[in-house]
Amino acid sequence: PVPQPAYPSPSLLRAAVELLAGLHRHDPRLLLSARDAEQLAPGAATWLERGASPEGVQHALSARLPAEPLYHPAAFLAHRLTTEIPPPATGPVRAPHPLQNCDLCDRAFRAPEPGVCGDCRALPAPPERGSRGQPAP
Repeated sequence: PVPQPAYPSPSLLRAAVELLAGLHRHDPRLLLSARDAEQLAPGAATWLERGASPEGVQHALSARLPAEPLYHPAAFLAHRLTTEIPPPATGPVRAPHPLQNCDLCDRAFRAPEPGVCGDCRALPAPPERGSRGQPAP
Protein backbone atom coordinates (compact mmCIF):
# COMPACT_ATOMS: atom_id res chain seq x y z
CA PRO A 1 0.00 0.00 0.00
CA VAL A 2 1.09 3.56 -0.72
CA PRO A 3 1.26 6.31 1.93
CA GLN A 4 -2.02 8.06 2.73
CA PRO A 5 -2.35 11.85 3.04
CA ALA A 6 -3.38 13.22 6.43
CA TYR A 7 -6.03 15.46 4.86
CA PRO A 8 -7.15 13.96 1.54
CA SER A 9 -9.17 16.48 -0.40
CA PRO A 10 -10.74 15.87 -3.81
CA SER A 11 -8.59 18.61 -5.37
CA LEU A 12 -5.37 17.16 -3.90
CA LEU A 13 -6.22 13.65 -5.12
CA ARG A 14 -7.21 15.01 -8.55
CA ALA A 15 -3.85 16.82 -8.84
CA ALA A 16 -2.07 13.60 -7.86
CA VAL A 17 -3.96 11.55 -10.48
CA GLU A 18 -3.13 14.13 -13.17
CA LEU A 19 0.53 14.11 -12.16
CA LEU A 20 0.71 10.31 -12.29
CA ALA A 21 -1.22 10.09 -15.55
CA GLY A 22 1.27 12.50 -17.14
CA LEU A 23 4.42 10.57 -16.21
CA HIS A 24 4.39 8.72 -19.55
CA ARG A 25 5.26 12.05 -21.24
CA HIS A 26 8.67 11.86 -19.52
CA ASP A 27 9.18 8.16 -20.18
CA PRO A 28 6.72 6.03 -22.15
CA ARG A 29 7.44 3.07 -19.85
CA LEU A 30 5.55 4.92 -17.09
CA LEU A 31 2.19 4.67 -18.84
CA LEU A 32 -0.44 3.85 -16.19
CA SER A 33 -4.01 2.70 -16.48
CA ALA A 34 -6.67 4.98 -15.02
CA ARG A 35 -7.18 2.44 -12.22
CA ASP A 36 -3.45 2.36 -11.39
CA ALA A 37 -3.27 6.17 -11.33
CA GLU A 38 -6.24 6.33 -8.94
CA GLN A 39 -4.75 3.65 -6.66
CA LEU A 40 -1.37 5.43 -6.54
CA ALA A 41 -2.90 8.91 -6.13
CA PRO A 42 -2.94 8.88 -2.29
CA GLY A 43 0.82 8.26 -2.32
CA ALA A 44 1.52 11.16 -4.68
CA ALA A 45 -0.96 13.31 -2.72
CA THR A 46 1.03 12.60 0.45
CA TRP A 47 4.16 13.93 -1.24
CA LEU A 48 2.30 17.08 -2.34
CA GLU A 49 0.84 17.47 1.15
CA ARG A 50 4.34 17.30 2.59
CA GLY A 51 5.44 20.25 0.48
CA ALA A 52 6.90 18.59 -2.61
CA SER A 53 6.16 20.45 -5.82
CA PRO A 54 4.43 18.61 -8.68
CA GLU A 55 7.68 18.96 -10.66
CA GLY A 56 9.65 17.52 -7.73
CA VAL A 57 7.33 14.51 -7.47
CA GLN A 58 7.50 13.97 -11.23
CA HIS A 59 11.31 14.10 -11.13
CA ALA A 60 11.56 11.75 -8.14
CA LEU A 61 9.33 9.20 -9.86
CA SER A 62 10.75 9.41 -13.39
CA ALA A 63 14.49 10.05 -12.86
CA ARG A 64 17.10 7.31 -12.56
CA LEU A 65 14.90 4.66 -14.17
CA PRO A 66 16.48 1.25 -14.75
CA ALA A 67 17.71 0.50 -18.26
CA GLU A 68 15.70 -2.70 -18.55
CA PRO A 69 11.99 -2.70 -19.41
CA LEU A 70 9.44 -1.89 -16.71
CA TYR A 71 6.91 -4.70 -16.80
CA HIS A 72 4.87 -3.35 -13.87
CA PRO A 73 5.18 0.46 -13.84
CA ALA A 74 2.50 0.80 -11.13
CA ALA A 75 4.44 -1.48 -8.77
CA PHE A 76 7.67 0.39 -9.54
CA LEU A 77 6.02 3.75 -8.82
CA ALA A 78 4.35 2.42 -5.64
CA HIS A 79 7.80 1.39 -4.41
CA ARG A 80 9.25 4.84 -5.11
CA LEU A 81 6.27 6.63 -3.58
CA THR A 82 6.76 4.59 -0.41
CA THR A 83 10.54 4.39 -0.03
CA GLU A 84 11.52 7.88 -1.17
CA ILE A 85 8.75 9.85 0.56
CA PRO A 86 9.87 13.24 1.89
CA PRO A 87 9.70 13.88 5.64
CA PRO A 88 6.56 15.47 7.07
CA ALA A 89 6.38 19.25 6.97
CA THR A 90 7.93 20.83 10.07
CA GLY A 91 4.88 22.91 10.85
CA PRO A 92 2.11 24.93 9.37
CA VAL A 93 3.13 27.54 6.84
CA ARG A 94 2.32 30.93 8.27
CA ALA A 95 0.83 33.60 6.06
CA PRO A 96 2.96 36.73 5.66
CA HIS A 97 2.01 39.79 7.68
CA PRO A 98 -0.29 42.21 5.86
CA LEU A 99 1.09 45.25 4.06
CA GLN A 100 1.03 48.45 6.11
CA ASN A 101 1.93 52.01 5.10
CA CYS A 102 4.60 53.71 7.18
CA ASP A 103 3.19 56.50 9.35
CA LEU A 104 6.19 58.72 8.47
CA CYS A 105 7.22 58.06 4.86
CA ASP A 106 4.13 56.22 3.53
CA ARG A 107 6.30 53.33 2.27
CA ALA A 108 4.64 49.90 2.23
CA PHE A 109 6.07 47.28 4.60
CA ARG A 110 4.87 44.02 6.16
CA ALA A 111 3.98 44.04 9.85
CA PRO A 112 1.24 42.66 12.08
CA GLU A 113 0.15 46.18 13.09
CA PRO A 114 0.36 49.66 11.48
CA GLY A 115 3.31 51.80 12.52
CA VAL A 116 6.71 52.92 11.29
CA CYS A 117 8.86 51.02 8.76
CA GLY A 118 12.32 49.75 9.64
CA ASP A 119 14.14 52.57 7.79
CA CYS A 120 12.20 55.28 9.62
CA ARG A 121 12.61 53.46 12.94
CA ALA A 122 16.39 53.59 12.40
CA LEU A 123 16.39 57.39 11.97
CA PRO A 124 17.33 59.51 15.00
CA ALA A 125 14.30 60.87 16.83
CA PRO A 126 13.46 64.50 16.00
CA PRO A 127 14.27 67.01 18.77
CA GLU A 128 11.47 67.69 21.24
CA ARG A 129 9.55 70.91 20.55
CA GLY A 130 8.05 73.18 23.17
CA SER A 131 4.52 74.58 23.08
CA ARG A 132 5.61 77.53 20.88
CA GLY A 133 7.49 75.42 18.29
CA GLN A 134 10.88 76.17 19.86
CA PRO A 135 13.28 73.38 20.89
CA ALA A 136 12.60 72.32 24.48
CA PRO A 137 15.33 73.25 27.01
